Order: sequence, then structure tokens, then C-alpha cells
Amino acid sequence: MPIFTPIVTLLAVAWYLFLGTRVAAARAKFGVPLPATTGNPDFERIFRVHMNTLEWMPLFLVPLWLCALYLSDAAAALLGLVWVGGRIWYYLGYRAGVSGRLPGFITQAIACGLLFLGAAIGVIGTALGG
Repeated sequence: MPIFTPIVTLLAVAWYLFLGTRVAAARAKFGVPLPATTGNPDFERIFRVHMNTLEWMPLFLVPLWLCALYLSDAAAALLGLVWVGGRIWYYLGYRAGVSGRLPGFITQAIACGLLFLGAAIGVIGTALGG
């Protein structure tokens, strides 16, 4: 069983939970009542970070685990840490302004793409008897 990948998985989920608290705090700070998701651009950016992270979670978690199981736990975990770091960078940049989101977004997208590639190599290699 992988050792490092579960830790990174828990870290990613903890980050997502933290973002949920930021949305709740932004609702209060910017006066955006439930169930509204618009009304203040500062709130909307924080809300979008939370939702965008949710949208990426399956694209991240499935390749993370397939890469860990079929190729390398350490490599998957390292790329997973890069993904989480990219999501943090994305949050910090997007919170400040729309243009600030790109460096973190690109970082996490590359990490996710590499996880997918590693998962595909590992699965295909195993299927071919490697």
C-alpha cells in the first residue's frame, strides 16, 4: 500500500475544507446572503476558487491514486504536493485579482497532467505484463 499518497490526499481534502471556510467568511465580510453566489466581485473570486478546486478534485485524485498504485507512490505524492501548492498559489493570486490566478492554475494543471501521464504509463505497463 502507498504510504505518502494518503497523506497528500488528506492534505488536498484539508485544503478544500479550508477553502469552504474562506467562502463562509467572505459571505459575511461582503454581505452575500445564502443561497446567492454573486453580488460582490471579491466574494465571487473566493467562491470560484472553492468551486474550481471541487471541479479539479476528480481530475487530480483519480490519476494521483492510479499513479501511486501502478507506478510510484513517492512520485505521485511529490506531484500531489505540487498540485496542492499550485492550488494554494491559485487561491492567493485569484483572491487579489483575476489576473493573479494564472501561475497557480498552470502549476496545478501541469502537475495533474503529469499524474495522468504517470498513471497511464503505469497502468499500460502493468497491462502489458511489465
